[in-house]
Amino acid sequence: MSFTIREGKKEDMPEVLNLIKELAHFEKEPEAVVVTASDLQEDGFGASPLFKTYVAEMDNKIVGMALFYPRYSTWKGPTIHLEDLIVTQSKRSLNIGKELYKKVIAYGFSKGVRRIEWVVLDWNAPAIEFYKKTGAVVLQDWNTAQMDESAIKKYVETF
Repeated sequence: MSFTIREGKKEDMPEVLNLIKELAHFEKEPEAVVVTASDLQEDGFGASPLFKTYVAEMDNKIVGMALFYPRYSTWKGPTIHLEDLIVTQSKRSLNIGKELYKKVIAYGFSKGVRRIEWVVLDWNAPAIEFYKKTGAVVLQDWNTAQMDESAIKKYVETF
C-alpha cells in the first residue's frame, strides 16, 4: 500500500476537517471542534495564510495530515508549532504519521527555525515514545495554559 505526502490545498480542507474531528474524538473531546471547512480554507489559503498543511494521500483519499504554523520565541527566534498530526485509524500501521512528521521537521530545517514544538497528551504513550526516539524532548515541567472564547470575553469585560 503506497501513499504520497504533498502540500495541502484549499480543496483538501473538508477532508482535513474530518481528520481533525477524528483526532478530537481520539483525544476524548469530540464536541470541541468548532472550526469549519470554510474557516480552514480562508485561514490557510486566504490573503494572509495562518498555517500550512501536508496531507497523506492513498488511493486518491486523504488519510493523514499535519497542520503547523510559524511562531516566534523570545529566547530562540523563529520557531514552528505543529498543531496537529493525525492519520486515520485504519492506516496507522503504515508509517504515514512518521512520514508526515519527517516532512514538517524537514520544512522547519529548510526555513532555519531554531525550534519545532507541539503538545502531546500525557496518556498518549506511543506518541511520546515515538517523539523521544526521534530526539525530541518531552517537557515535564511546563503546563499549557489556555483561555477559551468564554474566558476571553469574561476577562476582557473586567477591564
